[in-house]
Amino acid sequence: MAEEIINRVANSKLKTFDLEEIYPEGERVLFDVKDWLFEELILKETDFRASVKNHDWSQYKNTFVAVNCSVDAIIPSWAFMLIAAELTPFANKVVIGNLEILETAIYQELISFLDFKEYANAPVIIKGCAEKPIPNSAYAFLIEKLQPVVKSIMFGEACSTVPLYKSKK
Repeated sequence: MAEEIINRVANSKLKTFDLEEIYPEGERVLFDVKDWLFEELILKETDFRASVKNHDWSQYKNTFVAVNCSVDAIIPSWAFMLIAAELTPFANKVVIGNLEILETAIYQELISFLDFKEYANAPVIIKGCAEKPIPNSAYAFLIEKLQPVVKSIMFGEACSTVPLYKSKK
């Protein structure tokens, strides 16, 4: 008679945290101000303000937007702030920087609002192998929140984990 196979992982107190599960859906957009510069080099305030005023900002509804300048030009801070002010009523999130900075800001905000009580004194695996663009910084934010409450933290999959932290008794 064959022995019953017991799934020890499913029966353990082990908890898995998957950053993909909190990934917010929505298009990520890189808004480049270079097209609004004179010869892609100089910001002329009057022309720049006209471009901002005449732009259809509603197209960014429910998107996540990173505002940057891809050319080597000196852009005053107020220019980025002016664009952010126009985007804010429509976009889910606006940052000044690239798409990695955008994802970092999204995850930092999401993780800061999570309740980690269910992970108290538990061994936790932070799931690896993501298909969504999860920045490395998100894992650091997660460690920062989990470490004070968990028994241990591992990274990977239940069948193959890398130990990262174990609380001291």
